[in-house]
This record gives sequence, C-alpha cells and structure tokens, in this order.
Amino acid sequence: MRLAPLFAAPPIALGIAVAVWLISSAPGPDRIESAAPALPVRVITAASEIIRPTINVWGNLRAADTWVAVAEVQGEVIWRHPDLEPGRLIPAGTEVLRIDPADYELALAQAQADLLAFNAESAQLATEATNTARILELERERLVLAEAELERISTLAAQETISQSRADDAERATLLARRTVAELENSLALIPPREARITAQIARSEAAIARALRALEHTEIRTPFDLRVTEVAAERFQTVAPGQVVVRANGIAAAEVVAHLPIDSFRGLFGDTSDTISVSEMMLSAMPFTQVDVVLSPLSDPSQIWSAHISRVEGALDARARTVPVVVVVDDPYAGANPPSRLPLVPNMQVLISFEGEPLTDAVVLPETALHGGMVRVLGHGGLLELRPVSVALSQNGRIVIADGIEPGDIVVIDDIAPAIPGMALTAIEVHQ
Repeated sequence: MRLAPLFAAPPIALGIAVAVWLISSAPGPDRIESAAPALPVRVITAASEIIRPTINVWGNLRAADTWVAVAEVQGEVIWRHPDLEPGRLIPAGTEVLRIDPADYELALAQAQADLLAFNAESAQLATEATNTARILELERERLVLAEAELERISTLAAQETISQSRADDAERATLLARRTVAELENSLALIPPREARITAQIARSEAAIARALRALEHTEIRTPFDLRVTEVAAERFQTVAPGQVVVRANGIAAAEVVAHLPIDSFRGLFGDTSDTISVSEMMLSAMPFTQVDVVLSPLSDPSQIWSAHISRVEGALDARARTVPVVVVVDDPYAGANPPSRLPLVPNMQVLISFEGEPLTDAVVLPETALHGGMVRVLGHGGLLELRPVSVALSQNGRIVIADGIEPGDIVVIDDIAPAIPGMALTAIEVHQ
C-alpha cells in the first residue's frame, strides 16, 4: 500500500514536462498590420461662375419732401381752401389759406404816403439849394462892389474931400454885404445834412413799404409743390400768430426709405472685395450708385414692384448693428395708383428693398456650410484632409464668394467633421451644388 504514490508521481511529472515543451516550442500568433478606416464625407468641386450680389432688407417709407407751413404774420384767417383736409392731394402753387390783409394794406398806404412827402421835401430842398447858390453869387458880386466903393471913399475921406459920415455909410454897407454873404454860405452849408436826413427818411419809408409788401405776401399761404395734406391746424375766423404751424404735408413727387445694409454686404454690392478701403472712405468718395439696380415691393402686396434708385448714404453708421444707412428713392410713388388693386407708396408703409450689383465674373462660390471659422476643409493629395484659410468677398442666400484661398478644381468638404485633424483620411462622396 505504501508503494502506490511512488508509482503515480512519474506520469504526472512527465505530463507537465511534455506540456512545457509543447508551449515553448509552439510558434507565436501572426501580427496583422491595419490602419484607421477612411471617413466618408460629402465633397464638391470648386468651380468659377458668374454671380450677382443681391441684398434684401426691410424698411419703412417716408416722404422725400415735407412741408410745414408756419404763419409769418398775425391776423384772422378769412379764407380756407375747400380741399385743405388731411389726406387730400393739392397741386403746387395753390392758395390754401388767406389771412386778413387789412392792417398790412393800411401800413403800406401810410408808408407810401410818407415816401411821397419825403420825396417832395427832397425836391423842395434841391430847389432851395439852387436858389440860395444863385443869390449867394449875386451877393458876392455886390460885396466886391461895396468893398471897392469903401476903398475909394476911404481914400477921399483921408484926403478930406468928402465927409466922414459918407465914409461910415460906405463901411456899414460893406459890412451888411459881408453879413449877407456869410448867412447865405451858412444856409448852403446846412443843406447837405438836411439832404442826408431826408435821404434816411426816404430809405426808412421804402423799407416800411417793402416790409408791408412782404407781410401782404405772407397773408397768402400757397403750396410749394404737389403734396398730400397730413395735418391742418387753422380754421376760418381763427386768429393765428407768427410762428404758429398751420399746415403739414408731404410731397408726392418722390418717396424714400433708409435701408440699413450690413457693412460686408455693402462692400460686396459695389464690387469691393478687399479691406484696403474703409467704409468711411467709400462713403466720402463718389459712389457708383448707378451700378446697382434697386426694386422694392410693399409688405401689404408683394406682387407690386416699384423701380427705385440709390440717392445717397446718410452721414452716420450704426456702430452697434454695423450697418450702412443707404437712402433709396422712388420717383412718382403715386404713378398707376388704383386702390385697392394697386396702392400708392405712402409714408410708414413697410417695404422689401432688393439691391442687385454688377455681376462678379470668375467667382468661386461655395455653400456657407463649407466655412468654419475662416477655414475651408479641402480634400488634398492622397485623400487626406487639409485646412485652408480663406477670405470671403460676399455672403448671400446661404452661399459665399471666396476672394482668396480656393481655386477652381479644388475638392471642398461640405460636411462638418469633428474633430477636423489635418492629414486624416477621407473618402469623398461627390455631390452637386
């Protein structure tokens, strides 16, 4: 019984030795080389095409011309045009209000009478000056004779040929002649100041006449252009004061709307695809507004199409919204109006404005989804991903125009890859734009 374990041990040890030998001599597993699978993505082939920059924005119409009639004289309204009511159309040159002119007619008559009186006084003074000058000339001649006579008599008196009383009489006559000449000279010297005073009075009368005539003109209020009345603040028999607003109206020759265009779209609209010129410089320079076609349609009836044109760019940019205020004008906004089928363009009407610039030729256009933070993903050599920086010239309707960075023939990835690692393998699935 003791000999059984001794006979069982050798077979177990022999089995273990055989197993060790088999494991150590067996060949190892084959190593298989493998790479990450290529990621399938949708791609398009970049190609050049012709695209026309287009921008659509909303805006509210306003009248291009407005008229605020202000009373310039005081008085009672004695006549009012029967069509002077809000909403009515009134042609240019129509008298719409008349203020009582009686006070200004009286002022005019008084000023004209004063002018006649001063003119008569001026003529009288001219005659007086002429007569005084003629008399002065005669008195001077008489003075010369009197002085000669005085000299002769004084000589005779010195020789005691005549009496001294005779000499005194001659001297008194000479002094009287000198006094007369002096008085006439003084009278002539006073004539110019009198003429100046009369001239000033004439000028004042003429000014009073002009003021009265101007006041009479302002008693009639006429329309300066074809317009539509919006407000009337004066009634018949009402007294108005200078500075009082009596009528408000809008011109009907043209309507305008301010379109706030994004700065980048504003650049692209005029074909400026670079940043070398600032928007302020573009606004100060002569903009080629004629290169842009503009149409608008009312929100109430989008089927109505009105031709328009760019008039100007307003002076201040909207810094917060980064927009350029472009003023668009529609000529004759009442042309063809036939309510309710075709409404005229009136203030505060909301309209859609469409801008179309000159076509861009040889433009590389991509979907907006191809742009990722200023980079475009390109399928490069060997089917590997490339990240290429680009500059965008224009963005509209979900498409972008590439100014630099992509050439026709490049294969552009339009799928969003996360993460996008340069050099990763891609499998292209071609789609058409």
